Amino acid sequence: MPKINGNEIRPGNVLEHDGHLWAAVKVDHVKPGKGGAFAQVEMKNLRNGSKLNERFRSADKVERVRLEQKDMQFLYEDGGQLIFMDTETYDQVQLDAEILGERRPFLQDGMTIVVEFHEEEALNASLPQKVTCKVVETEPVVKGQTAANSFKPAILDCGVKVMVPPFVGQDEDIIVNTETMEYSERA
Repeated sequence: MPKINGNEIRPGNVLEHDGHLWAAVKVDHVKPGKGGAFAQVEMKNLRNGSKLNERFRSADKVERVRLEQKDMQFLYEDGGQLIFMDTETYDQVQLDAEILGERRPFLQDGMTIVVEFHEEEALNASLPQKVTCKVVETEPVVKGQTAANSFKPAILDCGVKVMVPPFVGQDEDIIVNTETMEYSERA
């Protein structure tokens, strides 16, 4: 595995540190008035979800891990476990439902998502950036309400509440950005 300097760590990098796999969540480069510069890295353990704050100086070497990414199809949820299938080999993989966090409601039956593996062990899953949802409840359109940047609340078929522009009505399909959990466009 390639070793990188402490000042080369970027958010999203997966590192092997103290025998565990960590994802860099937040990286701050600090240049104190006295002493050498360092990177303050907030990391999340990919296996148990614990967090760690660590300082890396530019002379420190850390191992950067490359995760293999596979497109897999979501089949069903069973007792807090999400079951995914590799569409080429038909192998099935289980991941804890907590791995998606607040984005879990956007996961739909048959959806293709990216599952990240390290040495045959499934560690992480990420949804597509944009998902189509149906508006099941929102306020009716008020004629003449065209003020710039005015939004109204809407409840989607997956149960998530988002803010939508005034022209979006009930039973319309919209595209939601799963990273920001905001309205993106009409479908």
